[in-house]
Amino acid sequence: MSQNKNILKLTVKIRKATTIVSLLVLLMSNTAFSQSDVFKVTLDAGHGAHDFGAAYNGHVEKNINLAIVLKVGKILEQNPKINVIYTRKTDVFIDLVERANIANRANANIFVSVHCNANRNTAADGTETYVMGMSKVASNLEAAKKENSVITLEKDYKEKYEGFDPNSPETMIGFTLMQEEYLDNSISLASKIQNGFAALGKKIRAGGVKQAPFMVLHKAYMPRVLIETGFISNYIEGNILDSEEGQNDIARAIADAILSYKNEYYGSGEMEEVVKPSQVMQEKNEDTAVKEKPVSPSNQVKSNIVFKVQLAVTAKKLDLDSKRFKGLKNVSMEPVGNNYKYLYGETTDYEVSQKLLAEAKSKGFNSAFLVAYKNGIKIDIHEAIK
Repeated sequence: MSQNKNILKLTVKIRKATTIVSLLVLLMSNTAFSQSDVFKVTLDAGHGAHDFGAAYNGHVEKNINLAIVLKVGKILEQNPKINVIYTRKTDVFIDLVERANIANRANANIFVSVHCNANRNTAADGTETYVMGMSKVASNLEAAKKENSVITLEKDYKEKYEGFDPNSPETMIGFTLMQEEYLDNSISLASKIQNGFAALGKKIRAGGVKQAPFMVLHKAYMPRVLIETGFISNYIEGNILDSEEGQNDIARAIADAILSYKNEYYGSGEMEEVVKPSQVMQEKNEDTAVKEKPVSPSNQVKSNIVFKVQLAVTAKKLDLDSKRFKGLKNVSMEPVGNNYKYLYGETTDYEVSQKLLAEAKSKGFNSAFLVAYKNGIKIDIHEAIK
């Protein structure tokens, strides 16, 4: 009997030690970005090699996708705080699941897949940006079917994709809360890309940011988007897509959107001086420059600014004391369209909010991030800090 008790005590100690080690590993991985200060972007040029994609009027999608991706990468690589990973840099064929795995292995912060659209109706034009989702909208499902059909070109695709039918995107099931956590971030990135296209004067097709079950997005475990840069089947738009100037404009819009997303959620990497008006000291002599003393963000946040930690966005409505929140208390919910956004904590102190964020990440919510509200309305986190 005493021997059994000793074994039980030893087992408990081992479990406690294992838990501590796991938490330390998780914390180390969660702080990897802040330590290296490098934002990882995986760029995916759709199609390649024997998979031509769409082809109209001498324009070939696989070539246009690659040209745009390389241009986006070249712009981003000018920033030393950004590391660009490519799924392909030449005319080669990469399996859909491998494209996602490249991003997963790199532990990328975002995944961006670039494509061209096409339609038998050659008058169709405009850009679309998709995020991962189980949409039942017929046009969205058709878009997913077209892109997912690429897997039939892969060897042993039926075994590799466990019976997934590319002609029935609805068969893609098994989402988890952790995967759905990326939805809000994905929508944010997609919106920034569409805003960039709109600034170029490009048509944004009806529906705004769209959701569809794309296999290449499903397997990437990070915020991810699929961009249809325009219709290669449209004579005018096809010529723009296949031109150096057109590709440069599109690449700049995508790169700017990625930079904006990085700055909003991860910071610009530049030291910003924040001051209080009361701390501005001015010499009596009008020719003397104004001297400013910086203060910490937490000391100058006004009471009408509230910080929260966004944990997840899911299509399922969860109880706020659900075990899925892993013991976190003070969890709140906000409806977002047909989805539900879950937030942890609430504070007017920026430094306290950072501690709340660290706590959420230590519980396994790796993609959690800070959001800010002013008088109940969501605002840019950096504006809140300023």
